Amino acid sequence: MELLDSNVDLKELQKLQGHADRVWGLAWNPAPHNCGGASAMLASCSGDKTLRIWQMGPTHRLDCSTILEDTHTRTVRSCAWSPCGKFLATASFDSTTAIWKYVGGDFECVATLEGHENEVKSVTWSSSGTFLATCSRDKTVWIWEVQPGDEYDCVAVLQGHSQDVKMVQWHPLVDVLVSVSYDNSIKVWAEDGDSDDWHCVQTLNEGSSGHASTVWSVAFNSSGDRMVTSSDDLTLKIWDTSSAISQTDTEGFASWRHLCTLSGYHGRTIFSAHWSSEGIIASGAGDDALCLFVEEKGNSIEEPSYRLLLKKEKAHDMDINSVRWNPKDQRILASASDDGTIKIWEVREIS
Repeated sequence: MELLDSNVDLKELQKLQGHADRVWGLAWNPAPHNCGGASAMLASCSGDKTLRIWQMGPTHRLDCSTILEDTHTRTVRSCAWSPCGKFLATASFDSTTAIWKYVGGDFECVATLEGHENEVKSVTWSSSGTFLATCSRDKTVWIWEVQPGDEYDCVAVLQGHSQDVKMVQWHPLVDVLVSVSYDNSIKVWAEDGDSDDWHCVQTLNEGSSGHASTVWSVAFNSSGDRMVTSSDDLTLKIWDTSSAISQTDTEGFASWRHLCTLSGYHGRTIFSAHWSSEGIIASGAGDDALCLFVEEKGNSIEEPSYRLLLKKEKAHDMDINSVRWNPKDQRILASASDDGTIKIWEVREIS
């Protein structure tokens, strides 16, 4: 954590080229050793209808090892690895979600999840590996339960948003789901312990210090007691989600609450934010810039505040759609852009 108290730079290590259209989503494999033993593995998805798998070999550089194509017929908007690292889920504008399995050196499509009426915008695995969630422009969130034999059963269709649902994200420790939407709201979903029904336990909107425009992304810190959301209102908001960890039943769901708002750092829509295991928040936006934020270590009695650690102007030539920290190397950040490239960055101290 010494890094947080010193001057830092964001050094570009690599530019990954190959996609023929904008790159929408990124996902680092949390257990790359389960997929052939690479030291790092990154999945990227694009408007070119393909997925690319980038692996780090002995050269310590990421190279494209696999192109997954001919499955989706439109843009692949989102990708997510299972906790074990052997499965990759991909969500597409063709209204389907595909499940890929690493088998004997190759990725095979073992399931196609159908049901959404139109574009699927996001897919996420629960930390337990038990559930998968998807969301769509059809305003719904679907929860799928993983069954033996590569089967996936829809156990809930959640209707609560009034507009396009942009992203879904599971809490890192408990089976609580968050969705964010074009309707400016953040919704928290949990299972009723008695009936196994999923329902909305909290809505965070402008009336509860929430966003004033479309919410594009949501991410948790590694300990699960904080959440960050990013929006078209040009702000990042930090939320206290610590009650989720101590919660034993959803009957008396203890509310999550707004802690602080970061504004004035990006000049256009903030499309993505992600929290490193070291506590650094990265954000990427329509102004082509990357920002890094850390918590201000000050008076412990006051509400927490965050400060800008670094802003990298012109990190890409066009909008930045996704930022993701490498879970295996907390100083490495990947960013994806409308310019068709993925960049790999390293946070370095300036001596």
